[in-house]
Amino acid sequence: MPTPNSMMPAKARRRGLNKLSGLRNMLMASRRFWLTRVWGMDIHPTVQMSLSSKFDRTFPIGVHVDAHSFIAFEARILTHDRTRGMYLHTRIGKNCFIGGRSLILPGVEIGDNCVVGAGSVVTKSVPPRCIVAGNPARIIRENIEVGPYGRFLTADATESALAEAGLT
Repeated sequence: MPTPNSMMPAKARRRGLNKLSGLRNMLMASRRFWLTRVWGMDIHPTVQMSLSSKFDRTFPIGVHVDAHSFIAFEARILTHDRTRGMYLHTRIGKNCFIGGRSLILPGVEIGDNCVVGAGSVVTKSVPPRCIVAGNPARIIRENIEVGPYGRFLTADATESALAEAGLT
């Protein structure tokens, strides 16, 4: 008879700085508090963000990030363009993943369940359930299924297969 642990999918080992995730979570909570209470940004408490991600502080009330979204390393979310005198609200929906070094321009709305590829420059609003990538970002795939933090529904099976093969 299988034990409950043998039915669990294999997970990748925690290596490197991932062993310090408790400390990271405390830092993120204090950073989120600073951004929301001091700067007035609208960032949901479940949002995960890299320490190096940047949110526009020139028009901070224009930053809106909804539940269970992830902002990766060095991603930038802008709400103003001084050259054109624009101060616009920039919104990121639920269950989104914003890839590393992406740039979200002022006034852009990213729909729920979207994935923005690394290094993308998002110049126009993105409909829900899409993958966008490139400069300027274009829709790569539509009607995708993702879970919290923009994680694909097949990601657990892929991670399990790699862990069982000893590749993680």
